[in-house]
Amino acid sequence: MEELTLEKFEEASERVKEVTLETKLVYSEYFSAQTGNRVYFKPENLQYTGAYKVRGAYYKISTLTEEEKSRGLITASAGNHAQGVAYAAKLAGVKATVVMPTTTPLMKVNRTKNYGAEVVLEGDVFDEACAHAYKLAEEHGYTFVHPFDDLDVATGQGSIAMEIIKELPTVDYILVPIGGGGLCTGVSTLAKLLNPKIKVIGVEPAGANCMQESLRQGQVTTLPQVTTIADGTAVKRPGEKLFPYIQANVDDIITIDDNELIVAFLDMVENHKMIVENSGLLTVAALKHMKVEKKKIVSILSGGNMDVITMSSIVQHGLIQRDRVFTVSVLLPDKPGELARVSALLAQEHGNIIKLEHNQFVSINRNAAVELRITMEAFGTDHKNQIVAALTNAGYRPKLVKFKGTYSEI
Repeated sequence: MEELTLEKFEEASERVKEVTLETKLVYSEYFSAQTGNRVYFKPENLQYTGAYKVRGAYYKISTLTEEEKSRGLITASAGNHAQGVAYAAKLAGVKATVVMPTTTPLMKVNRTKNYGAEVVLEGDVFDEACAHAYKLAEEHGYTFVHPFDDLDVATGQGSIAMEIIKELPTVDYILVPIGGGGLCTGVSTLAKLLNPKIKVIGVEPAGANCMQESLRQGQVTTLPQVTTIADGTAVKRPGEKLFPYIQANVDDIITIDDNELIVAFLDMVENHKMIVENSGLLTVAALKHMKVEKKKIVSILSGGNMDVITMSSIVQHGLIQRDRVFTVSVLLPDKPGELARVSALLAQEHGNIIKLEHNQFVSINRNAAVELRITMEAFGTDHKNQIVAALTNAGYRPKLVKFKGTYSEI
């Protein structure tokens, strides 16, 4: 395991400064208060390409021979690595081809093209796109740049640890998202070289915990399937070359359920005014799983490339999860003035109505003949319960309606 040396990390850290924006640590009063620790964020979501991936791509390209570069580069990616390679190749004056799954959002395809790369759409998932990229590399003699299972790429990603430790030498814990393991390999290996006391915690989606499973088995293991909204870390099999470094340098793995990412997105938008993609939110959600206090913790926000439709959906789900939006059904007598009476009661309890559905044909019993479905905003669970109690006390027998998908389906 001598390939990842301090000298290489130092070289990579200087080299990547040519293409990265300075992402200074952001202290979080909100999460520090929530967890009893001193919490900082490393905001790689603010990089020019919207993610840390440009670091590994640029350093990898800088290590290639002129002959390797002249053949052109090829890679496979569904998003952040694609943009990192495309941008790094453009700055290095090298031709790049990126194979992306046919399911890749148009925004990511266009942004990759805008950085000057040729985009080939192939396969439904990353694994199929990657197989096609290897085939094209063989056919055309391209130099392949792997998204994660490459020690030079991992060294470039490790420059993040160099910056964290220079800015916060007394850091106790660094939380790192894991997909294939490139970022975590670089960060954990360099952190341990600089200060073995620093604990590095890998964070994976519960539905794509390939590294956790591999560590449990003691060998690189392929998951039968992955299911997570954290698409940037939806990897079935971690990197073979990286695995020994993860075994040696990562202190623990935390797994996160998708619904925790939804709440973390809301927290970051409301408290830090930052857009962070689901994979980057893994380390935010993990803060609540840390069984420590009064420690200095850095969460790496790996990226911020999220399309607006996904954002909209996550905000809606998050508000509902937090009881900030909810729906109740009440039965009213079929007579004038009842709707006004309910509205007045809700106004008194400071419930803000989003939508009303008034159905007169629920029952032939005119004493409880009208169903009224009310979707409203509340301040949280306590306020919601207060509103429901007020409706109950007024004799309306409210029933909470389960959320299905969007506001229109509540």
